Order: sequence, then structure tokens, then C-alpha cells
Amino acid sequence: MAENLLRAEGLGKTFGGGRRFGKEVPGVRAVDDVSFDIARGETLAVVGESGCGKSTLGRLLLRLIEPTSGTVQLDGIDITALPRHKLRAVRAKAQIIFQDPYGSLSPRRRVGDIVGEPLELFEPGLTGAQRRERVAGLLEQVGLSASIMDKYPRQFSGGQRQRIGIARAIALNPAFIVADEPVSALDVSVQAQIVNLLQDLQEQHGFSYFFVAHDLAVVRHFADRVMVMYLGRVVEIGPKRAVYDTPHHPYTQALLSAAPQPDPHRKARAIVLKGDVPSPLRVPPGCHFHTRCPLAQPVCRVERPALRQIAEGHQAACHFAAPNPIPLVS
Repeated sequence: MAENLLRAEGLGKTFGGGRRFGKEVPGVRAVDDVSFDIARGETLAVVGESGCGKSTLGRLLLRLIEPTSGTVQLDGIDITALPRHKLRAVRAKAQIIFQDPYGSLSPRRRVGDIVGEPLELFEPGLTGAQRRERVAGLLEQVGLSASIMDKYPRQFSGGQRQRIGIARAIALNPAFIVADEPVSALDVSVQAQIVNLLQDLQEQHGFSYFFVAHDLAVVRHFADRVMVMYLGRVVEIGPKRAVYDTPHHPYTQALLSAAPQPDPHRKARAIVLKGDVPSPLRVPPGCHFHTRCPLAQPVCRVERPALRQIAEGHQAACHFAAPNPIPLVS
């Protein structure tokens, strides 16, 4: 077993809430008691519908937003307990690649300054010439020419801008990178190039990725393990092959059945869920999924199911998860 680099324990985040005009206003529980770990050099992908808490969780892991509860340990350091003035010391170990390559790069700064900013902050002893040399090397690592350093982000396509963002993220050779839907804003033809680049960089440097995505085909290609979220909770987590081939949670089964099948001769057994996703302001008690679940029983309305072991490394949070679920395709 590889050594764990990151461990999240009971992580939660509630936005808003409290008293307003003399009345108690409910908050939005975006992340609800989430626990998992990531090994060195591993890619853990998190999937789920929009609004399930994927991106919020990624930001909590870097403490870009403050958790309401729980802890995050990065390389043995509890970053949730660090005061702000000490948090910067561990920033070099963890970075983020943002979803939007257009909004994540300052339009007023040249590419060389954007990619070189982490070096300027964390390696102040470098001369200007040394920093430019490092930036040139980083740009070449991500498939760009060093000659673009004096240009502005507006002069590049979305895929090229995302490569610039990746170069910035790897500038300090971090151990852990949150990739927050890094290909969702790109053309399909460019998505494969960026995913392959991330894989190549992982092989070269041993990065661990927390990969936020909604494209199940990309996840199947890229991830080592998959975590499925619904309304802020983890409903299933396990090795990629186990989750895709034998999903045990009804929500995971429905999610995978909705994905397009590349082989037209294989007929998918589509699972159509009833109703809509509940409002995060009025989350159902018990199992959050019981209002849409085809297996729901009275116990599901009152008792929250814990993640339980289905097979080695494979867990599902369902009272009635079948030990041998029906395959999604025939």
C-alpha cells in the first residue's frame, strides 16, 4: 500500500445560516461529514451532479475556504489547525488548477509574470534571469514555447490558457494538486490533450490529484479511484474498475447508466430517477437520496446509512446495497 499524502476526516462546510430579522435561517450544508484519503501519486476523482459539493470540497482540502467541521492532514500536518501566518509555509506543497482558463489568469499580467509568481513568492533568492529560465522550462513542460513569456493571456486559446494555469500550478513542484474540472470549459478535441498532459506530469513528478469532474468518460480514463457525491455526502468510493463495473449505490448506478455507451451494440439499462434533486436548504432527513431512490424503505427516511465495506477498498452508503448488483449493460 502506498503511503497516504492527504487525509480528510469528518470534513463539513455550511454556508449562511443563523438568525436574520429575529428568525432562525437554515444554512446550506455543502459538504457533510466527508472522510477519505489520497495516496502519494494517486488520482482520486470525485463525480456527482452540479451542486453536490465537489468543488467546495476541493477548496476545503487547500483551505481556500474555512471548514465548518473536520480536519485535513497534508503530509502529516493538520492544515485546518494552523494559524494563518503559518499556513503559507505549506502552500508550496498544494496547488490548484481552476476550471475557467479565461477567468483564472489576470488579463493585466504577462504570461511570464503569471507563471513566475509562485517562484517570486516562495523562492525570493532567485535572480530575474534565473526565474525567467525556470518559467521557460515550465512552459516547455506543458507543451508551450518559452517565447510566449512576454505575451498576455488574451492572445491564447482556452487550451493554451489552461496549459499556462497548469504551468503555474506545478511551478513549485507540489505534492498535491486539486484539479477543479480542468477540461470542462474546453473543446472535446483539446480535453484529451490536457488530460494526457496531466497524466504525463504525474508520471514525471509523482503528483497526487484530487480530480473534480462530471465527465464519466474522462474519469474512467484518468482516475485510480472514484468517489461519488450526492448533496454533500459521499455515497460510494472505491477503485475505478470496481465502481464502474459493479456500482452498489442506486445513485451511482443511475449516474453511470446515463453516460453514453461508446459501443452501439451494447444496450444500456437506463435508470430514470423520479423527482428532482432536493433543495440544499431543505435536505431530506435520513438518507439524502431516499426521495428519488427506487430501493427506498421506511428506514431510509429516518436513519443515515454509513459507508460500509462492500469489497476491499470499496464502500457504499446504502442500507440495501446489493452485494452483486445487476450489470448496467448487456
